Amino acid sequence: MCGFVCLWNVDNADLATRMIEKIAHRGPDAVEVARLPDAPIIMAHCRLSIIGPDDGRQPIYQTGDLLVANGEIYNHEDLRAILGESAFETASDSEAILHLFRSGQSRWISKLDGMFAFVLATRDRIIAARDPLGIKPLYIARLGAGHAFASELKAFDGVPVEGIEAIPPGMLFDSRDGWRNWYRTPHGAAFAEAEHDLQRTARELRLVLEEAVAKWMIADVEVGSFLSGGLDSSIIAAIAQRVRRDAGKGPLKTFSVGTPGSPDLQAARAVAEHIGSEHYEYAFTPEDVADNLAHVIYHLESADVDLVRSALPTLFAARLARRHVKAVLTGEGADELFAGYAYHHDYVDDPRALADELTRALGTMHNINLQRVDRVTMAESLEARTPFLDRELIDFAQSIPAAFKLCRTDPQAQQSTGDTTEKWILRKACDDLLPADLVWRKKAQFDEGSGTVDALDEALGRLTGQAGAVDREAEGALYERLLRECYENPQRIIDQAGTWEADRVLVED
Repeated sequence: MCGFVCLWNVDNADLATRMIEKIAHRGPDAVEVARLPDAPIIMAHCRLSIIGPDDGRQPIYQTGDLLVANGEIYNHEDLRAILGESAFETASDSEAILHLFRSGQSRWISKLDGMFAFVLATRDRIIAARDPLGIKPLYIARLGAGHAFASELKAFDGVPVEGIEAIPPGMLFDSRDGWRNWYRTPHGAAFAEAEHDLQRTARELRLVLEEAVAKWMIADVEVGSFLSGGLDSSIIAAIAQRVRRDAGKGPLKTFSVGTPGSPDLQAARAVAEHIGSEHYEYAFTPEDVADNLAHVIYHLESADVDLVRSALPTLFAARLARRHVKAVLTGEGADELFAGYAYHHDYVDDPRALADELTRALGTMHNINLQRVDRVTMAESLEARTPFLDRELIDFAQSIPAAFKLCRTDPQAQQSTGDTTEKWILRKACDDLLPADLVWRKKAQFDEGSGTVDALDEALGRLTGQAGAVDREAEGALYERLLRECYENPQRIIDQAGTWEADRVLVED
């Protein structure tokens, strides 16, 4: 996991250095700046070493090509075997990007399996691309007669760029051939067809999920897991614990946060005991929230009320985990794939509309929940991994009828009791992993179960000097003021922000 900056047709190494320093928290292990010989192309990279820690330094320069990348390529060993091990000079997974490009295959980028953003330059061409759902960030802006690329918006702060935009998920920019939409999220199925046997579907989902977790644990360092005590993170942690056990390794390290006595802390403790993980927890206070609010908003690059609220416990979890590991698994993506939000219940009698909504929500994750997870964990130099968003798992989950995801009691019973269960097929697939009262209990939002809402109310009262609860409008105004105080060009940040609105994930244009 890393951060990078690239200047194309902008020959200014000092500027690249200043820009990378603003995002150096993404990679404290090494910071390097390199120029492509005989070309006005400069790349800067800050590295958090996860795979190939001894020789995976970037930018990678090989015979006229220069590459910077952020993320993980989980099938890099398979690609090495296909492309020829002798061509590789390092153990870095990112080097596979360079050799795939050189292979000349027309759809070379589609062979990459993982979470990634990268910029690759030859002397007369530059290519920038982002993973299918935008787990890893990448921005492009005009700078004079050239372009600047960066992993976070704050890298552009104080730089005279124009037209900043996020490179969309599943998109590739090529200075020679233009824009290319190399990945499209498969549209969700609505109703069960004859081949959709419920039990077989649940069993296959379990197998695909187990493969995804095992794949997303590949690393040369230890990988832990966030554990809120909710369904999604508990499933990931339970499977990850089995992966470590089967590999003959010690127990999985799990991390939970909340206010003292909060439901999340209690539930996570019970799950950790059930699966046998090595569990760590941190109880935060209203003082902690007040002290870290500006820090969260600066790193989050958003003043959206709901995003800030969910980012606060993420910060404390990331800070706790980073004391013990460099990478963690998280449960992001399960709600979008399997209908886990409260507003999804409005669609229980319209599976087609639900399938459409889930597909839409998957496409908007990149600057809502995935932005929160990336920015806040990387603020603590921690890599967050999201196995629910594995490409094969997305494909399979989208093929499962929406009628199996959100339903009234058991869909095989074909009778309505009026009691709606979200993520039904996911629960069914994993009901042997965890206690039944956890598998089938209703979902609570992370900021609610962790006690963040009450702690935040008290913190906001202290910060505003206002007695009683601070209303949502005043809360949003405070967050925007704090954001504006953090940046020289705050409007650039505000203009890029996504937002939660009316209980739906929306993306601002």
